[in-house]
Amino acid sequence: MGREIALEPDVAVEEYLAYLRVERGLSVNTMAAYGRDLQRLTEFFETAGVEDLRRATPSTLASFLRELSTDGLAPRSQARRWIAVRGLFRWLRSEQMIEHDLTQQVRMPKSGRKLPDVLSREEVRALIAAPGVESPLGLRDTALLELMYGTGCRISEAVHLTRTRLQLDQGLVLLEGKGSKQRLVPVGGFATAALLAWLEAGRPVLDARRKKPPKHSPYVFLTKRGHPISRQGVFLRVRQHAANAGISRDLSPHKLRHSFATHLLEGGADLRAVQTMLGHADISTTQIYTHLTQRHLADAHARHHPRG
Repeated sequence: MGREIALEPDVAVEEYLAYLRVERGLSVNTMAAYGRDLQRLTEFFETAGVEDLRRATPSTLASFLRELSTDGLAPRSQARRWIAVRGLFRWLRSEQMIEHDLTQQVRMPKSGRKLPDVLSREEVRALIAAPGVESPLGLRDTALLELMYGTGCRISEAVHLTRTRLQLDQGLVLLEGKGSKQRLVPVGGFATAALLAWLEAGRPVLDARRKKPPKHSPYVFLTKRGHPISRQGVFLRVRQHAANAGISRDLSPHKLRHSFATHLLEGGADLRAVQTMLGHADISTTQIYTHLTQRHLADAHARHHPRG
């Protein structure tokens, strides 16, 4: 009987990434993140002399985890890399390339989970008012901020949103999230009004400036030259408007998503409903916001109860 061909780490990772790209349909950004995280694993195996993943042991992976902790990575980044590794080994086991999923025998050290940073309602109002509505760019940024806070959409979902996915007459928007999964999310009255104002009075002005084909862009949010707005462009605009609104701390578009979820739960929304609107596959991801609402209740009790 011939010798069994070695399952080389870099080959296994390449096949797993191909599976994620073709079968799971993950976005370019997500694929790039998986690639970076798993490259760190293959580099570790090369240094450790592991040329066949079938010869790896739980202690090998435990050593990898210890190296992650000495890389200077934040606990959240360490956890993300471990999730990528765990996904790789689970897939290898499901494809019967390995006999045992070693990650089941290794536990990453628990670290305190950082609570999301959210805006107060007053800060949200000041931020959304900052762009003004006197210019096409002001109308655009107001609509963009209202959409992100009003639906909890991800920045990638906002920049890739097309006009055909807006169902404003029904108060809905069709968002496409991770893995090309689509979900219908309600759009509130403020966001609907801001979007209509942008589509009717602001967007046509910028769309007319477009010189490259197609003549009319299908995307909702455009730059001043009529091109689709980029993620970087949204980051810059949000930070500029935050500064103009007097919000001194660092602000990213994702914090509007955190604020959307937290304010809904504070208002009494059902956790499952918030999970659906956020597009979370696992409700445990959504539950992080319940810690914020519990803190909100504790603060309210301390401020207002006579024996608080």
